[in-house]
Amino acid sequence: MKKIVLVVLAGLMVGCSGSTTTNRTVTPPTIVAPSTTEPASTPPPIDHVLNETHDPGHVTGSLTGLECHILGHDPSTWMPDPSCTPGSIDPSIDAAVLCAPGYTTRSYRAPPSETTKFKYEQAYPAYGIDKSIKSELDHLVSLELGGSNSALNLWPEPGPLPNPKDAVENKLHKWVCDGGPGVAQGRLEAAQKAVANDWTTAEQVLGVS
Repeated sequence: MKKIVLVVLAGLMVGCSGSTTTNRTVTPPTIVAPSTTEPASTPPPIDHVLNETHDPGHVTGSLTGLECHILGHDPSTWMPDPSCTPGSIDPSIDAAVLCAPGYTTRSYRAPPSETTKFKYEQAYPAYGIDKSIKSELDHLVSLELGGSNSALNLWPEPGPLPNPKDAVENKLHKWVCDGGPGVAQGRLEAAQKAVANDWTTAEQVLGVS
């Protein structure tokens, strides 16, 4: 998988406060300047100890001043820059919450007024995307897997809607909850780390068929 700087082409159509943060294990991002040299064949590794942020209903944090790059070749392999978007979870949203009958992520999701502003004023400039291009402001660790609304977990994901990552997230959520009491929480934690590391290989790594 090659690391690329997303080039915006005319006509390209692609589709995404009281908060407390604890256990912030992610170090300040290292800014990688644009380069015309051949990028690394694999993205740089990220710390599997995910940042933990409790921010229901609000976008928290910032990407201002960062220089980030989309990794991958096409919608089936695109991933965010781990230096800017390493992933973040809310530890209060555990498997018991996610798998409870009737639970939805609607109450946790930040309102469009906040996500739209973050997308165009922070995510697009950080990732070098022109404002005329359509994309999805995506949670790297999805809300249905206990992800938070932190800037560390948000990126402008190119590609069609629904995008290929959505299907992976839905399958992993079902896999987690199918584990039942005593198993689901361990599966959730494994799924969060696998998705944050590389959502394109998460199913394979976890043995989810």
